[in-house]
Amino acid sequence: MKTIILNASPRKNWNTAQLLRSAQKGAESVGAETEYIDLYDLNFTGCRSCLACKRKEAERNKCYWKDDLSPLIDKILHADAVIIGSPIYMGEPTAHFRALYERLAFCVLSYDGGNPSYFDGEVNMGFIYTMNAPKDYFENNMHPALKPTEYFYGLLLHGKVEYMASCDTLQVSDYSKYSMGAFDEAEKKQQHSEQFPLDLEKAYRLGAAMSEG
Repeated sequence: MKTIILNASPRKNWNTAQLLRSAQKGAESVGAETEYIDLYDLNFTGCRSCLACKRKEAERNKCYWKDDLSPLIDKILHADAVIIGSPIYMGEPTAHFRALYERLAFCVLSYDGGNPSYFDGEVNMGFIYTMNAPKDYFENNMHPALKPTEYFYGLLLHGKVEYMASCDTLQVSDYSKYSMGAFDEAEKKQQHSEQFPLDLEKAYRLGAAMSEG
């Protein structure tokens, strides 16, 4: 089994990254080979709607544009599982999360009618979201908007899809250095100390579940 871990957060060592590292350990605990990639280290754009991948002579499941994302798309389609994590910024996952989704989904999407996907393999998809807002807000307001993306990944890549969310997250280590008076540092740190270890364990289990043979 090969599991690819994708950090779609610009922060390499904070909440999303820590959860993804825990998911990576979970994947390795069931024998998976893993690779961890920070998307913000790569140079790429979203889909350019050039339709080159839909030309009759085009190689299927390949993006025409040869930037840093093209080889990653190949890796994803040859993996058994992918776990991608993103914080929620302004009500949306990050720009890099979205750009990867556009490029990957469109190059495997078939407009021929019948089967919607040119891809004939199976890749499990795990999603890890982090958000400053409370858990109930995420479940009632945010996750309904994210479900179509999760569904489409499952439709095109044919694997199982699971998600987890870590909410009311700690934004910075020292709130006194920032103009962030809307937040109570003591409450945020207490929430982090009590809940985040549980979220790390949940991410570990997600990594294992996605990577089991």
